[in-house]
Amino acid sequence: MRIIGLTGGIAAGKSTVSRRWAEHGAVVVDADQLARQAVAPGSPGLARVAERFGAGVLTADGSLDRPALGSIVFADPQARKDLEGITHPEVWRLAQQAFDAAEAAGPDAVVVYDVPLLAEARGSRPLAFDAVVVVDAPAAQRVERLVAHRGMPRDEAERRVAAQASDAERLALADHVVDATGTLDDTVRSADEVWWRIAGVRD
Repeated sequence: MRIIGLTGGIAAGKSTVSRRWAEHGAVVVDADQLARQAVAPGSPGLARVAERFGAGVLTADGSLDRPALGSIVFADPQARKDLEGITHPEVWRLAQQAFDAAEAAGPDAVVVYDVPLLAEARGSRPLAFDAVVVVDAPAAQRVERLVAHRGMPRDEAERRVAAQASDAERLALADHVVDATGTLDDTVRSADEVWWRIAGVRD
């Protein structure tokens, strides 16, 4: 089994790449889904989040109020670090379980760990991937995508992009880069080229 770390800043096009690679046979483990599990109702992770940030980050039914929490952590770097200190180790634990299950199902599998905060989470788990792939689009371009395609206010888009690792920090981890600066078709072509280098075979 090979494990490929796939990362990219918000609105870079990482989900497009992971979906494409799934079509090529990759087993995709989505860190965002694991992050939701880590703070699911009744979980120790959610209890720790509520303890740190207060009952105001919980909805009436006891689940996480993501917009309320987001408004706190994207405005306060220390709050964001505190949240990451709670969630990142738990997400990595769940990821390891998913990797083990994938290997048990197919020892020759290529597992893609789709993780937006790979650079930010380095301290909470070892960098033990067979390769790291960065989906790259410049920060300014990603801001424009958030505004145009997600309807996000520009100041909020700029805060969200700035809250993540810089383009340089992310690219410093890369063994391969998917160029996501062009059209969707261009991104898919670049993703295919990187996949063929990783998998060593064309479909």
